[in-house]
Amino acid sequence: MTNFPEIASRMFNTPLMLHPAKGDIIARAFGPRILGMPDGAANVFGSEQMGLIGEKLRDATDWEGNKVYRGPGRAVDGVAVIEIEGSLVNKGKWIGKNSGMTSYEAISVQVTDCAEDDSIKGVILEVDSFGGEVTGAFDCAERLFELSQIKPTIAVLTDHACSAGYLLASAARQLIIPSTGICGSIGVISMHVDMSGWLAKTGLAVTILKAGAHKADLNPYEAIPKEVLERELAELEELRIEFASTVARFRAGCLDLKSALATEAGVYRGQKAVEAGLADAVARPSQVLEAFEAELGRMAA
Repeated sequence: MTNFPEIASRMFNTPLMLHPAKGDIIARAFGPRILGMPDGAANVFGSEQMGLIGEKLRDATDWEGNKVYRGPGRAVDGVAVIEIEGSLVNKGKWIGKNSGMTSYEAISVQVTDCAEDDSIKGVILEVDSFGGEVTGAFDCAERLFELSQIKPTIAVLTDHACSAGYLLASAARQLIIPSTGICGSIGVISMHVDMSGWLAKTGLAVTILKAGAHKADLNPYEAIPKEVLERELAELEELRIEFASTVARFRAGCLDLKSALATEAGVYRGQKAVEAGLADAVARPSQVLEAFEAELGRMAA
């Protein structure tokens, strides 16, 4: 049976801070492959893992031997741009549009450079993400929040900041959304593949040998027992509360914990996001840079 264990481990039976529509796409795209149906697709996550300790990304090279990391982008002198785009994953040398993913590792290295470089006076977070992995998200968000304590930061949505994408965006001092942009989804999702019906139809039987009552919890060969389901749902709710608490702390004065939880992981578009306290203003992304530069100039004067 064809299997994609790395994708499966990162997408299924693990908490994700991901917009549900994106989760549905993932389930449809990778579910059949994990069940052994024809595919022909490569492992989109790649085989090489990086590491958060020691910032290994600084020394990473591509297949041609070129350096992967070249520092944060510069829109103009004094203003750095950190791109938070596509699916967000914990480790890896993924930065920007070409891979369709951004790693928390890549974001964190750029944050370090922005904090330590005195020539960088302010930072724009360009966010266009439906979210991604829980693992690594909170640490990355805290790094962004720490950067916001020492230098002006502004998150500009182009056009989405949902779930983990919103968690990172909320760490900026200001969050600007276009009229057609959406943000929110303060919640956690997990997907489980139940292969028992398919196995029965094909005449296959799987015998699970285990030592430890919970060793085979959430295995794909049987339906989730009620007590396991209740425990997993309780853990997801704990993560949702942590998510909402973190966002409320980042956006103190604009959004409190009660209001963040009351969204029930809903998403808000444009002005409605501002009214809900999830964003600070509606503006075209192209307008933000000029206004941000002007504000930095007034602060320096």
